[in-house]
Amino acid sequence: MNIINSAKLLDIPKVHDERGVLAVVEKDVIPFEIKRVYYLYDVPSDSFRGGHAHKEQLSVIIALSGSFEVILDDGDSKKRIMLNKPNQGLYIPTNIWREIDNFSSGAICLVLASNNYDESEYIRDYNQFTNYVVG
Repeated sequence: MNIINSAKLLDIPKVHDERGVLAVVEKDVIPFEIKRVYYLYDVPSDSFRGGHAHKEQLSVIIALSGSFEVILDDGDSKKRIMLNKPNQGLYIPTNIWREIDNFSSGAICLVLASNNYDESEYIRDYNQFTNYVVG
């Protein structure tokens, strides 16, 4: 199986001058049409978020401020990725379980999503997830 390798880090173009850095998220950087944007903040350092997979939604996760770790699981293997650069996004395709933890103080987690919210396309139980992807 090993679809976990289809998750990948994307470089977000940036322009730097004496006034600071401008990062630009455009359609040629994100491999899908963005239909929803949401963000997490004020997450206690001992908490975790995520704990689900998507049947249809594609996502890109960006650490706008601070840092956190994303744990990816395709039912066969797991991978832990530290996000701590606002000009780098983690692309997550469908059928990958994700959890986010180890939030630093002041961390802001931005998520770009390919779908509008639809609870029916979430898999929130890990056993159901493994049955869904492994068969």
